[in-house]
Amino acid sequence: MSQVSVEYEQTEDMSDRRRSHRRQLVVRVQYSTVDELFSEFTSDINDGGLFIETDSPQPLGTEVSMRFDLPGQNDPLVTVGRVVRVSDGGRNDPPGMGVEFEALDGEASSVINDLIRSLRVSPRFNT
Repeated sequence: MSQVSVEYEQTEDMSDRRRSHRRQLVVRVQYSTVDELFSEFTSDINDGGLFIETDSPQPLGTEVSMRFDLPGQNDPLVTVGRVVRVSDGGRNDPPGMGVEFEALDGEASSVINDLIRSLRVSPRFNT
């Protein structure tokens, strides 16, 4: 089993349009478009979506299939999302893309919410 390092950041920025609380963490995400496969890192996640750090973000509206392991889970989370935000790395943000989940089942949503709640209590989590 691979080791996943999750980092927690104390601040929450709800000044944007997100509907759910978001916590920063570092998890490798494998994602694919119709004709390409990628492996990058997500820098934050919630039950509505995630941000994938990449120097080559996909265009807005692109559908991506994703697969990633979360701490404490035996099976990878597999879902589909759509690119809703692209960052060029300005304003102290890393370059990458925000992906909104389109097909996240209730169990996966609960797993993500439980992880976020545990990060609020424990500043560092390693498996």
